Amino acid sequence: MNKISKPTAILLLHCPDTQGIISEVTKFITDNQGNIVHLDQYVDYGDGMFFMRLEWDLAHFLIPREKLHDYFDTLYAQRYQMEFHLYFSDEKPRMAIFVSRMSHCLYDLLARYKAGEWKVDIPCIVSNHEDLRYVAEQFQIPYYVWSIKKDHSNKDEVEKAEMELLKKERVSFIVLARYMQIISDEMIKSYPNRIINIHHSFLPAFVGARPYYQAWERGVKIIGATSHYVTAELDAGPIIEQDVVRVSHKDTPESMALKGKDLEKIVLSRAVTKQIEHKILTYHNKTIIFS
Repeated sequence: MNKISKPTAILLLHCPDTQGIISEVTKFITDNQGNIVHLDQYVDYGDGMFFMRLEWDLAHFLIPREKLHDYFDTLYAQRYQMEFHLYFSDEKPRMAIFVSRMSHCLYDLLARYKAGEWKVDIPCIVSNHEDLRYVAEQFQIPYYVWSIKKDHSNKDEVEKAEMELLKKERVSFIVLARYMQIISDEMIKSYPNRIINIHHSFLPAFVGARPYYQAWERGVKIIGATSHYVTAELDAGPIIEQDVVRVSHKDTPESMALKGKDLEKIVLSRAVTKQIEHKILTYHNKTIIFS
């Protein structure tokens, strides 16, 4: 969690690698009375791409934050063919949580939120079942239910209502905390690399339904959990975080699922932390995770 109390600006960028980028960007900040507090960079030599996360103190910075994006775009982004995102530490992201019937990931997310681990707001929890309303009420967060028919004949109508809610609540990103529905292409396009899913296997192994049963049937010796961004291809988006635990021939699908629940909570919370702290860059179907 970011320990800096003063407001900071956070710049995430990537561009073709060339000499002088770090020098140019840091000079721009220091020339305008910015104090750099974090800098992390990476070069993908295979693709010739440069990636950087830079954070600086805004206390004496000369350029008003509302003009900073345009300044940087004009002076550097166009010249270096940069794609960049600019964030401010005192502007909390707004996270919507989607759930179905399983509570373990939801409880973990809300406990961390309540404990003050994250600088984030949670304006709503969305579900296709009533089952977890009591959890939302314990944490005093509005809970919305739209049931989806078995034949999915009302799915478009449901997603339209969900999208209206997300827009109304100014949601920055979505977390699927064991939400057992396929997200439409339209919603994915509206939140590119801003929908985080937890899948209960070590992807790319055991995509889709019943991964613990698939793992048991295959006789694996480790099981895992994977947090990734949602894309149109099922369980194939850029991977943010993964972890594993050992199992043996004595395990059943049920005991694997029990062991996996702890992994799912930890892996999802790590991914959410990185998202809140603006430490993730996506390129092609991969992520660069800054420290």
